[in-house]
Amino acid sequence: MKKFYGLQGTRLNIAIAVVAGTDFALFGYDQGVMGGLLTLGSFLRYFPEIDTVNPPPGSSASHVATIQAITVGAYTLGCFFGAVATIWLGNMLGRKKTIITGSIIMVVGAAIQCSSYSLAQLIVSRWITGFGNGMNTSTVPTWQSETSKPHRRGQMVMIEGSLIVFGVMLSYWLDLGFSFLEPSSIAWRFPIAFQIILALFILALIPGLPESPRWLVLKGRHKEALEVLAALSGLPADDKKIQAEFQAVKDVTEEMSWGGFRDCFKMNRNRNFHRTALAYVNQMFQQISGINLVTYYAATIFENSIGLSPFLSRLLSACNGTEYWMASWIAIFTIERFGRRSLMMFGAAGMSVSMAILAGAVSHIGNASLGLLATVFLFVFNSFFAIGWLGMTWLYPAEITPLSIRAPANAISTTANWIFNFLVVMITPVAFANIGYQTYIIFAVINAAMVPSVYFFFPETAYRSLEEMDEIFHRTANVFDVVKIAHELPHRYDKRGELLIDYADTEEAREAERRRSSVVGAGTGGMFANDGEKMTREHVEIGGAGNGIQ
Repeated sequence: MKKFYGLQGTRLNIAIAVVAGTDFALFGYDQGVMGGLLTLGSFLRYFPEIDTVNPPPGSSASHVATIQAITVGAYTLGCFFGAVATIWLGNMLGRKKTIITGSIIMVVGAAIQCSSYSLAQLIVSRWITGFGNGMNTSTVPTWQSETSKPHRRGQMVMIEGSLIVFGVMLSYWLDLGFSFLEPSSIAWRFPIAFQIILALFILALIPGLPESPRWLVLKGRHKEALEVLAALSGLPADDKKIQAEFQAVKDVTEEMSWGGFRDCFKMNRNRNFHRTALAYVNQMFQQISGINLVTYYAATIFENSIGLSPFLSRLLSACNGTEYWMASWIAIFTIERFGRRSLMMFGAAGMSVSMAILAGAVSHIGNASLGLLATVFLFVFNSFFAIGWLGMTWLYPAEITPLSIRAPANAISTTANWIFNFLVVMITPVAFANIGYQTYIIFAVINAAMVPSVYFFFPETAYRSLEEMDEIFHRTANVFDVVKIAHELPHRYDKRGELLIDYADTEEAREAERRRSSVVGAGTGGMFANDGEKMTREHVEIGGAGNGIQ
């Protein structure tokens, strides 16, 4: 077989995007599939413990709501632990092997899940499936970002975000279609089993695709990294543009070396902790916006909160997912034009208003006009989220974190996604059972607070190479000036990806050369690095690639 399936340039980038996108579709499918089953008769026949409409004898509605939340939330809790495992496994295995491992775990978990006959089996299998997905969602955005060009990176990851919603939409329609097979258990077993097909597609195609060139440099595999960079651009390895890009990646890698989990919490020259915190908060914001209140419980909200029939509730959920997917395409064509910050603020403001209107509309169940208003704004809320936050939190953390800690930092940020996802999934049924419409008020306030947070603390990353982001933070003195520095620093690439400033002409390149010279001059005579650590022979031989250089 030809290297990288014989693909180069745009075709190779598309192939990577297809596999990465399939993984995100699988992620979305997993999130959405359970929502349409929670009120299905054949499903509740096997798992009556989670029937909130007709609780088992001796059980209160609040207790059953908690059991339902645990069942649904087991998946997100598994995702959390999978993301935590990636903190250590990510740099050790590499991007591709981590995704392969996660996909295999998902196949095992899904097989057990679709064959469940008891609630305990269902909960455990959902946790296993989530563990594999947590590994994938911690790694795929990094792999995608590290194999994309600066002028295409945002658009490519936003396509992945759109595919998350495609997966959600697909799960809703499958749930609806197979509900007609009631009372057969196939009505819920097949929709759960379908995710295995997507995981097998990933496992079949990813082995022949390139590893991240930045991870290859990190591991000292420079020849392979140069080969990948050339293939991704469709240019010969000795091309000036490829050589400049390779040198930039190499210098950053040699400066940073082997960053680990603990390095994420260092406030060094690269401001690791600052950047890890931005990535973490970005992921947290996505989840506490309340999106999974809709994604996981859309059919339940339509049926129990608005008072619609079971069939109409599932139909509207499917339509909601379809509109959600259509809205996600807006971000694909606006992410590079308007930038990350503008879309995040626009989305948060719209979500806040939507939640406030939902609170007023669902406070009077049975009122036809208010029920229609609530239905409309469930669609509107999803639209604002799709534009501003859907793909953003899979793009921004991978862009904002430095290479040495990119794998552990993205894993840490993804743990925020899943632990706050779990929080929302757990409290939603209980909150609806106890405080009703006031649940929406809480999310309205949270979304409103997200707007100034983005404005003051999140720097723009559009049209920036991953190495340029390092330069921005090298110049940053505190959390308040990074936005201004990112705005003022000249871009190295234009909006079409053409080189504006050669890396060799930048201050970063001159600084890297000074560090290399000082290291070589130091020899093994006990000279000290910038942060006071003693240089070793290994540091000299690899041009400053040890932890001593900060």
